Amino acid sequence: MEMKLELVPLPVSDVDRSKDFYVDVMGFTLDHDVQPGNGMRIVQLTPPGSACSIAFGTGMGNQPEEGTVNGLHLVVADIAAARDELVARGAEVSGVQDMGGVKYAYLGDPDGNSWALQHLPGSSEGS
Repeated sequence: MEMKLELVPLPVSDVDRSKDFYVDVMGFTLDHDVQPGNGMRIVQLTPPGSACSIAFGTGMGNQPEEGTVNGLHLVVADIAAARDELVARGAEVSGVQDMGGVKYAYLGDPDGNSWALQHLPGSSEGS
Protein backbone atom coordinates (compact mmCIF):
# COMPACT_ATOMS: atom_id res chain seq x y z
CA MET A 1 0.00 0.00 0.00
CA GLU A 2 1.27 3.48 -0.88
CA MET A 3 0.18 6.61 0.97
CA LYS A 4 1.11 10.19 0.28
CA LEU A 5 0.55 13.08 2.65
CA GLU A 6 -0.56 15.91 0.39
CA LEU A 7 -2.42 18.42 2.57
CA VAL A 8 -2.12 19.63 6.16
CA PRO A 9 -4.94 21.85 7.45
CA LEU A 10 -3.80 24.73 9.68
CA PRO A 11 -6.07 26.56 12.11
CA VAL A 12 -5.68 30.34 11.74
CA SER A 13 -7.57 33.33 13.09
CA ASP A 14 -7.12 35.71 10.13
CA VAL A 15 -7.06 34.18 6.65
CA ASP A 16 -5.65 37.26 4.86
CA ARG A 17 -2.89 37.80 7.45
CA SER A 18 -1.92 34.12 7.24
CA LYS A 19 -1.99 34.15 3.44
CA ASP A 20 0.31 37.19 3.41
CA PHE A 21 2.69 35.55 5.91
CA TYR A 22 2.96 32.27 4.01
CA VAL A 23 3.35 33.92 0.58
CA ASP A 24 5.46 36.99 1.41
CA VAL A 25 7.53 35.77 4.38
CA MET A 26 7.74 32.00 3.95
CA GLY A 27 7.82 32.06 0.13
CA PHE A 28 5.07 29.45 -0.31
CA THR A 29 3.25 29.29 -3.65
CA LEU A 30 -0.43 30.23 -3.59
CA ASP A 31 -2.25 27.31 -5.22
CA HIS A 32 -5.85 28.29 -4.55
CA ASP A 33 -7.87 31.01 -2.85
CA VAL A 34 -11.47 30.08 -3.49
CA GLN A 35 -14.84 30.98 -2.05
CA PRO A 36 -17.24 28.19 -3.04
CA GLY A 37 -20.17 29.78 -1.18
CA ASN A 38 -21.98 29.68 2.15
CA GLY A 39 -19.24 31.79 3.80
CA MET A 40 -16.57 29.21 3.01
CA ARG A 41 -13.11 30.27 1.87
CA ILE A 42 -10.22 27.89 1.27
CA VAL A 43 -6.61 28.98 0.79
CA GLN A 44 -4.07 26.34 -0.24
CA LEU A 45 -0.32 26.99 -0.41
CA THR A 46 2.72 24.83 -1.12
CA PRO A 47 6.30 25.26 0.12
CA PRO A 48 8.80 25.54 -2.76
CA GLY A 49 9.85 22.06 -3.86
CA SER A 50 7.28 20.25 -1.71
CA ALA A 51 4.65 17.69 -2.71
CA CYS A 52 2.63 18.52 0.42
CA SER A 53 0.54 21.67 0.84
CA ILE A 54 -1.13 23.50 3.71
CA ALA A 55 -4.68 24.82 3.72
CA PHE A 56 -6.72 27.16 5.91
CA GLY A 57 -9.85 29.18 5.60
CA THR A 58 -13.29 29.94 6.96
CA GLY A 59 -16.47 27.93 7.19
CA MET A 60 -14.59 24.64 6.95
CA GLY A 61 -16.39 22.91 9.81
CA ASN A 62 -14.90 21.85 13.13
CA GLN A 63 -11.46 23.49 13.23
CA PRO A 64 -9.03 23.19 16.16
CA GLU A 65 -7.94 26.30 18.02
CA GLU A 66 -5.38 28.55 16.32
CA GLY A 67 -1.75 27.84 17.09
CA THR A 68 -2.26 24.17 17.91
CA VAL A 69 -0.31 22.63 15.01
CA ASN A 70 3.27 22.23 16.15
CA GLY A 71 6.50 20.83 14.80
CA LEU A 72 5.85 20.79 11.07
CA HIS A 73 9.21 20.18 9.36
CA LEU A 74 10.57 21.90 6.27
CA VAL A 75 13.66 19.98 5.14
CA VAL A 76 16.27 22.26 3.57
CA ALA A 77 19.62 21.66 1.88
CA ASP A 78 21.31 24.69 3.46
CA ILE A 79 19.83 25.65 6.81
CA ALA A 80 21.93 28.79 7.26
CA ALA A 81 20.88 30.15 3.86
CA ALA A 82 17.22 29.21 4.43
CA ARG A 83 17.26 30.84 7.87
CA ASP A 84 18.93 34.00 6.52
CA GLU A 85 16.37 34.29 3.70
CA LEU A 86 13.43 33.92 6.09
CA VAL A 87 14.89 36.47 8.51
CA ALA A 88 15.42 38.90 5.61
CA ARG A 89 11.73 38.49 4.73
CA GLY A 90 10.69 39.34 8.29
CA ALA A 91 10.35 35.95 10.00
CA GLU A 92 11.53 35.48 13.57
CA VAL A 93 13.69 32.36 13.35
CA SER A 94 15.73 30.83 16.17
CA GLY A 95 19.43 30.25 15.81
CA VAL A 96 20.56 26.99 14.24
CA GLN A 97 20.91 24.11 16.69
CA ASP A 98 23.01 21.04 15.94
CA MET A 99 21.40 17.91 17.38
CA GLY A 100 24.17 15.43 16.66
CA GLY A 101 24.46 16.16 12.96
CA VAL A 102 20.82 17.00 12.30
CA LYS A 103 20.42 20.78 12.37
CA TYR A 104 17.27 22.70 13.27
CA ALA A 105 15.98 26.26 13.38
CA TYR A 106 12.49 27.10 14.63
CA LEU A 107 9.80 29.64 13.78
CA GLY A 108 6.08 30.20 14.09
CA ASP A 109 3.31 31.75 12.07
CA PRO A 110 1.22 34.72 13.30
CA ASP A 111 -1.13 32.34 15.17
CA GLY A 112 1.60 30.32 16.86
CA ASN A 113 1.55 27.23 14.66
CA SER A 114 5.18 26.11 14.77
CA TRP A 115 7.63 25.04 12.11
CA ALA A 116 11.12 23.56 12.14
CA LEU A 117 13.69 24.00 9.42
CA GLN A 118 15.62 20.73 9.31
CA HIS A 119 18.94 19.91 7.67
CA LEU A 120 19.84 16.23 7.47
CA PRO A 121 23.42 14.92 7.42
CA GLY A 122 24.74 14.24 3.95
CA SER A 123 22.59 16.81 2.19
CA SER A 124 24.32 19.71 0.47
CA GLU A 125 25.24 22.46 2.95
CA GLY A 126 26.24 25.64 1.14
CA SER A 127 29.22 27.66 2.26
